[in-house]
Amino acid sequence: MTPDASPLTAGPRRYLAIWLPMLAADAWRVSQPILPGKRAEHSAAQAGGRASHPRGASPPPAPPASGRGEADPVIVFTETHANATRLTALTRMAMAAGLTPGLTLADARARLPDLVAIPRDQGAEARLLARAVDACRAYSPVVAPQPPDGIALDIAGCTHPYGDESRLAADLARRLARLGLTLRLGLGDTPEAARARARFGADAEADLLALPVEALEASAETTLALRRAGLKRIMDLACRPRRMLAARFGDLALHLGRLLGEEDRRITADRPLDPVFALRRFAEPIARVEDGLACLDQLLAEAAVTLLERHEGGRRFVARFFRSDGAVPGLAVETGRPVRDPAIVMRLFRERLEALSDPIDPGFGFDCIRLDIPVTEPLAPAQDGLDGSERTAEPLAELVDRLVARLGADRIARLAPLDSHIPECAVARVPATTAPDWPAPSPEDPPLRPLRLLDPPQPIEVTYGLPEGPPRRFVWRAHAHEVARWEGPERIAAEWWRRRDRGGLTRDYYRVEDKAGHRFWLFRHGLAGGETERPDWYVHGLFA
Repeated sequence: MTPDASPLTAGPRRYLAIWLPMLAADAWRVSQPILPGKRAEHSAAQAGGRASHPRGASPPPAPPASGRGEADPVIVFTETHANATRLTALTRMAMAAGLTPGLTLADARARLPDLVAIPRDQGAEARLLARAVDACRAYSPVVAPQPPDGIALDIAGCTHPYGDESRLAADLARRLARLGLTLRLGLGDTPEAARARARFGADAEADLLALPVEALEASAETTLALRRAGLKRIMDLACRPRRMLAARFGDLALHLGRLLGEEDRRITADRPLDPVFALRRFAEPIARVEDGLACLDQLLAEAAVTLLERHEGGRRFVARFFRSDGAVPGLAVETGRPVRDPAIVMRLFRERLEALSDPIDPGFGFDCIRLDIPVTEPLAPAQDGLDGSERTAEPLAELVDRLVARLGADRIARLAPLDSHIPECAVARVPATTAPDWPAPSPEDPPLRPLRLLDPPQPIEVTYGLPEGPPRRFVWRAHAHEVARWEGPERIAAEWWRRRDRGGLTRDYYRVEDKAGHRFWLFRHGLAGGETERPDWYVHGLFA
């Protein structure tokens, strides 16, 4: 039996696999309009230089004999693991220079001192792969990304606009090349066969039996054991009993069966889910708003079933009431966290309806009501703790949602953390429904800030020990405070990298308590004798 004469019983299938061997370099090249060696890399790509490929894969043609010029840098992409920086992706020029993935950057520099090392950007690669997946959707409705550098398409029944598979593949290759991608294609009756031809074959219709055993993509130990046993090609394994292979090499027989088409395994398309909505039409218009709300409650229950099946919750709910005269009044509510409980959402709709300055007029009646949930997020089932600690945040979230529904999203705000050392710049006011959770402080973080922060800080007159002693007495708002206890200083340097003059004064913060028990957060602005002759003092916050 030949691999292409597969015994699949569910109908003939054909798959097209795409391998992006230079994805790291392509993603970097696309993001860099002006880059060193761009002309050299482009010329090498056009000439067909060596590409980074798995062990055992059929290498692309060799680079031109002229090699690289003196001004053409060798570019490599690095990642750091366990305090060791290694090459994990190479450009064609780097491969032609003899570098290999896995080599440490120090060893690579010892060979080529003038190489250019760039930290690998996995996010940029994922984004470029997603663009390639979107481009492939024009050729098949079943497109599945195979991260980190592959794509699989089910092209059964998709070739008639192009004539045959080869023309479809050629058109797809041209489209992806316009995105700046270097690719290799493979065709097969199974996803594994197409993938093996793309990565290990010389062309898209390479003979499967002639491929190396690395095409099975088994573990490195299994592949090494096969080679030591003299089994170097797929043909060396295809004629052997599967039971013996399974007993000796585990799931190797499974890989072999899928590669040769003895097992039917389809790919799962990666396509966005349809928006969640529920709709109800009426044979006769309903004339009461309360009846419309009762229908909306039923639609919420129907949508909750869909959200439960998707393991999602809604963040925004939009209800539209279609009147028989063509008017479409609507209501929209948002939640601070994903929910799918109809009772919670229905209560928000009622709050929103009561807060309207112009109530909904049913007119001659509603003949259709539609509920849309345009914004959803993952929502996993929650397990209550024995002491109920898991649900302590829910009452606050429900209160915020009700206030937002009644007063509007612009009038309810929270503070969100920002990346800044300066206290008044470390938080920002954001809508309450979009505020992220504050991370739990670690033991190495500075002490907690006061609940009430004065912005801007207010100047005070302070008596303190020279030159950098703690405050002993201060006057704020014409009232003198005798310091009974103090703690500090907590020194915060100026963020010179954010200032044009690269300057700024250092702050020494003290947490003080006066003899009346009031607690303040004071700071001295500037270091005496170094940054300023006489530092000023400010009160920046009040502790509870």
